[in-house]
Amino acid sequence: MEIFIDALQDAWIDSVKMLPFLYLAYLLIEWLERHHGARIEQALAGGGRWGFVPGALLGCVPQCGFSAVASNLYASRVITPGTLLAVFIATSDEAVPLLAAEPSQWPSLMALLVCKAVFGMVGGILLDVPLRHVLPKSLYGGYAGHADEVDCHEEHEEHSGIWLAALRHTVEIFIFILLFSLLIGLVFGSVGETAITSALAGMGVFQPMLTALVGLVPNCAASVLLAQLYIQGAISFGSLFAGLTAGAGVGLAVLWRVNPSWKQNLLMTGLLWAVGAVAGMLLQMLPL
Repeated sequence: MEIFIDALQDAWIDSVKMLPFLYLAYLLIEWLERHHGARIEQALAGGGRWGFVPGALLGCVPQCGFSAVASNLYASRVITPGTLLAVFIATSDEAVPLLAAEPSQWPSLMALLVCKAVFGMVGGILLDVPLRHVLPKSLYGGYAGHADEVDCHEEHEEHSGIWLAALRHTVEIFIFILLFSLLIGLVFGSVGETAITSALAGMGVFQPMLTALVGLVPNCAASVLLAQLYIQGAISFGSLFAGLTAGAGVGLAVLWRVNPSWKQNLLMTGLLWAVGAVAGMLLQMLPL
């Protein structure tokens, strides 16, 4: 009981301190999506064979709506697989506002966004240039350059004002943060922080491989968990990057729903895990 009370108290204090920064972050995200969402979608769809460049940059916008849009556009043969991969790699879902809510994590956040954009472009160009001539068309996916029938806004929610929408998102993520912080605190208190961090550190190159698997879960809970583990010092920056690179928010779930080719969907899922794991292992050397 003493461990539970201490863990609950620490989780509550740490979570409440993040609330003002978290709300401001979601307020900015809502404003960008409401006022510039259509332009961002047009830039993504108009990128053509070089769409992985705007895809990697636009994917860094901290919300998963654009990954869902990209899945719809790919299924409708509007964007290339490289563009879709770039968006998925760059997407960080809820981790960006979480790290933004901790001023001490702002250097890591900047490094995360820069690396996300770079790896997104590299992954996109590799898939669209050399691999396009190697993969069979049925696996690579067609690119017609125009939409068949696609509703890009099915995942967007614009029924309330940005103030209320930002508050709703803040409360939802605050509950996630509180629960995960409590869970992590209980585990650390029962097993011992030194033992857990030593066990995770002892995984070496396998740690990013594991977090990349966690990132594939198409839910914001995965990115919240990864961000919390990184803030607590349980995983390295490379492992955080691996999990968030493999995590495309709801985009991966939307892809499996709207794209009829299970082979293309499986290829994209495998590529996400592979890029996340490899990139995470490469970044293990960074002191972040």
